[in-house]
Amino acid sequence: MERPALVVDASVAVKWLLPEDGREHALRLQDLYQEEKIDLIAPSLLAVEVANVLWKRARRGDLSPEAALRCYEGFLVDAPTLLDSPSLEASALGLALAHGHPVYDCLYLALALERRCDLITADERFFRAMRVSLPCIRLLGAD
Repeated sequence: MERPALVVDASVAVKWLLPEDGREHALRLQDLYQEEKIDLIAPSLLAVEVANVLWKRARRGDLSPEAALRCYEGFLVDAPTLLDSPSLEASALGLALAHGHPVYDCLYLALALERRCDLITADERFFRAMRVSLPCIRLLGAD
């Protein structure tokens, strides 16, 4: 039997690494993935976005450079399956133009639509902007 798949964005993945509000919900998703009860997927952009958040936190002094590197290495060990497809960027651009939201965020949504699964985000602004017309987007911890 095929496991259910969920797309996760960087707002969720970062919570696996850093103490933030909603972390317990993000860690539960990660546990389900590690227990092979669900599949977590994301566009390959996820790795870059996670790295950028860690860089910002190190630059602000919240993390040492060494801690940021260790966090990133830990992320790579348990990262979701990173996927891309030729039509994903075009679909993300279409979503961004239709909804007035950045292509970066819409890339995750495009993957969820392509794979016919839900997107889990902790980005409340993104969730509020998309939920009416695209019910496949879910807010972390709101289930």
